Amino acid sequence: MLAVIPARGGSKGISNKNIVPLMGKPLINWTIEAAKSSRYIDRLILSSDDPGICAVAESAGCEVPFARRKALATDEAKTIDVVFDALDQMPRQFDLVIVLQPTSPLRTASDIDSTLERLIESRAHSAVSVTAVRDHPYLAYSMDAEARMEALIKLDPSTSLRRQDLPPAFVLNGAIYVADIAWLVESRSFISPETVGYEMPQSRSVDIDEEADLAVAEQMLRVTVSSAEE
Repeated sequence: MLAVIPARGGSKGISNKNIVPLMGKPLINWTIEAAKSSRYIDRLILSSDDPGICAVAESAGCEVPFARRKALATDEAKTIDVVFDALDQMPRQFDLVIVLQPTSPLRTASDIDSTLERLIESRAHSAVSVTAVRDHPYLAYSMDAEARMEALIKLDPSTSLRRQDLPPAFVLNGAIYVADIAWLVESRSFISPETVGYEMPQSRSVDIDEEADLAVAEQMLRVTVSSAEE
């Protein structure tokens, strides 16, 4: 099991986002600590083009065996290409690869291990973390140039739109992606009709994209610490 933390420099929304302080330590450290506490990860590496991020990750105990090429550190670069680059850089063969984005600081070692167990138990080729949607897609509309509204999902008129009657719906929360490497090479994506999901609560599904997200994450962490101390 190889774990890859992709963390390029040059973030736009928050300067130095991957190492911005959160509750007294760099953002990326939360992911490193969760990965190092996993029962299944054999090797943990960072993929980054930024010397500052590399230095912080190394000081937190994450291996940095190579510097990511600049061509894979642009806004247009795809995570799947970063993953394949990391696999190419590793001298030994691995069976599974797991991607842990540093912008999901509330994901725990238990979440990581439970996602891996879901993959193994279901005999699936890939598994991803998800969370329940806040706004159900059945309630979403589009508007044309004249502001006329149209339901995005066409439903039978008899369908109940009461929230308690709506079927469960989930979205990717970006925290965990894991796949069988041989299958991933063929599929070129972590998502397929065979992919299984591991549900995480919304309280651990905060994705850091802007300053407001940092405030939410800090509040969630304070609640967690407070509950543990009681």
